[in-house]
Amino acid sequence: MTTVVETPQSRCVAGFGRADVTPPAGIYHRMWGAALHDRATGVHRPLTATALYLVSTDAADPHLILGLDHCLLDRDEFGRVRAAVGRAVGIPSESVMVSMSHTHGSAWLSRSRAHLPGGDLIGPYLDDMAKKCAEAAVAAKAAATPATIVYGTARCSLAAHRDYWDEATNQFACGFNPDGPADDTVLVAKVVSEGGRTLGTVVNTACHPTTLAWENTLVSPDYVGAMREVVERETAAPCLFLQGSSGDLGPRDGYVGDPAVADRNGRQLGFAALSGLEGLPPPGTRFVYAGPVASGATLGTWRHVPLTSAGMEESNQYHASSFVVDLPYRPDLPTEAATRAELARWEADEAAARAAGDTERVRDCRAGAERMTRQLARLAALPPGPAYPFRVSLLRLGSAVWVFTPGELYQHFQVRLRAKFPRLAVVVATLTNDWQPGYLPTAATYGKGIYQELIAAVAPGSLETLTETVCGELKTVFDGITG
Repeated sequence: MTTVVETPQSRCVAGFGRADVTPPAGIYHRMWGAALHDRATGVHRPLTATALYLVSTDAADPHLILGLDHCLLDRDEFGRVRAAVGRAVGIPSESVMVSMSHTHGSAWLSRSRAHLPGGDLIGPYLDDMAKKCAEAAVAAKAAATPATIVYGTARCSLAAHRDYWDEATNQFACGFNPDGPADDTVLVAKVVSEGGRTLGTVVNTACHPTTLAWENTLVSPDYVGAMREVVERETAAPCLFLQGSSGDLGPRDGYVGDPAVADRNGRQLGFAALSGLEGLPPPGTRFVYAGPVASGATLGTWRHVPLTSAGMEESNQYHASSFVVDLPYRPDLPTEAATRAELARWEADEAAARAAGDTERVRDCRAGAERMTRQLARLAALPPGPAYPFRVSLLRLGSAVWVFTPGELYQHFQVRLRAKFPRLAVVVATLTNDWQPGYLPTAATYGKGIYQELIAAVAPGSLETLTETVCGELKTVFDGITG
């Protein structure tokens, strides 16, 4: 029989900082191909940058994790933010992890879109955003103090499978599939000072922030904003959101224009996260069977007791590593020439539809043109050669590991890692430091006409290769610890 329940914990030095990075009304806002507007008409909720400064208990190897309320950034933009943050707190830019919440309500703010309506505001906004991210990082470093991070899990039904077979039109649609699997794990962490004060929390779950879609004209963090409000109101401390492996997961109730739906989704996640946070034991303890007590029944009693010396030593472990996994490109990648020709066709069709007053056709054409524009951006960002150099960063903190990856991975990645290492708290933060190479679907997904695999740049089997490689690295870092 189990007589001891261990809770994953990390002992380190930690501090939080926060900055408001909300773009102005009127800025370019189009994220959805079906959208008919170009400029943001206002703000639903502020966008934020939340910084978590981490360093070992012996003041070695500091890292800065920045949760940023944006969907995507160009690779160069990630580099600018990482460099600004690194300079501000005196650490290498390689030690800065910039993780997107992936809200689709923030638009795709790329300097390459400066020529579009509201695009003249993009460059100045991004320059200012980098400065504010640096300010949040400085605040986090200044607030850093010895702390314990305690981890736990909750469950939430917000996320649903989103590869839906539409029998009427004989095609896959990217939308709620009630019959598909969906990882409902909400990993939570509470960062507690030595004096017992909550310094901040972390909420890590996998669900595309796509509540708000083409009908929404407001800058919005989507469900993440209301989730943070719920958690921060109860804990009186900043909440850092990290997006998990959500390539095939999205909200059950999504693709709407009503911000109230995004807020409802966020509250659902926020209350689930609070449930997990409330269930955490006191930091620096383990739950131990204390023996029977005779009463009306013979009662089995448990007690929270201090960690053993070995447990304390384990919670102090701090190790960072980074490695590259070469993922082969798919053999049928589209060419730039073919993509430009397709873009020109959609633009010509849109002009004809406008002249004819066909609004629905205009919407379809704009969607087609947007797909080709994004495809060009993806192709331009892919390094030459037969494979994509996919960089993974690991940060071991005690009996937890934080896994940072670029791209949009299917849920298989996080489900496999957590099943392989059940003793550990496994934090998975995707869309970190780059959004390329885009989607990493499971091998079984290819060849079905599903949106994510159609635009994936890497070959079938890449996700599985990546997952097993990361598992191997974790076995090395944690001395072969598995279930």
